[in-house]
Amino acid sequence: MDSFLHFFEVMPFWQRGAWVLSCLTFFWLLEGGIPLVLFSYKKWKHAGVNFAFLGSTLIINTLFGIATLGVFRWIDINQFGILNLFEMPLWVGFVLSMLVFDLVAQYMAHYMLHRVKWLWRFHMVHHADTHVDATTGPRLHPGDFILREILSLLVVVIMGAPLAYYLFYRFSTIFFTYFSHANISLPAWLDKTLSYIIVTPNVHKFHHHYERPWTDTNFGNIFSVWDRLFGTFVYDDPKKIQYGLDVLDNKRDEDIGYQFKLPFDKSIKTDY
Repeated sequence: MDSFLHFFEVMPFWQRGAWVLSCLTFFWLLEGGIPLVLFSYKKWKHAGVNFAFLGSTLIINTLFGIATLGVFRWIDINQFGILNLFEMPLWVGFVLSMLVFDLVAQYMAHYMLHRVKWLWRFHMVHHADTHVDATTGPRLHPGDFILREILSLLVVVIMGAPLAYYLFYRFSTIFFTYFSHANISLPAWLDKTLSYIIVTPNVHKFHHHYERPWTDTNFGNIFSVWDRLFGTFVYDDPKKIQYGLDVLDNKRDEDIGYQFKLPFDKSIKTDY
């Protein structure tokens, strides 16, 4: 276990970037073989728009990464956090940290992005995509992503989580973000079975339906247990799903300027 975690601590920056590219490429190629929806769109143009948001995400992630290193050093010096207060096996602390990361920095953050009016304005950019595929995963407005990063850092402090735990969590979220957004059709029995534990492609697609109540369900990123526990889980026929948002001009989902300014356009109704 120690050597496994050490691997993430010493991993060079280029390998972290390679992981992002590998996950994206794998699911993007898989979409061509087993698509859930046969889109009629310019795939590269669509990807280019979403890659613009990915670029802003990577910049913010780098800045937060620098700040995070200082936080980890402070935690180590002061032995702060839950993991430093109680004696527990290494694997228990690791699993507990992953669960708290997923609950707070993913489920709770996502729930807030839907329920808090001014945060929803930022998150609408993610839901504005009318052709949900693997590239949609990182389509996050900077204001959206910053909230998630702040809550991730909060979990680090509360748990006293070491750097290796945080990095493993980040690698896991990258994989599941591309996996759940990918336009792939898994065998119905497989998707349904996996959905009892993790967020599958079908599970997350309901979240991207254009209108409520489905838009406000299935907030999880890795584990589906939070949605089941808090009553926000839904599973139905994916053929009923229609992407986009009923309060937006869905014809402008690939207008980068419009999308970046969308949170500040007071003419757009939020239904809250």
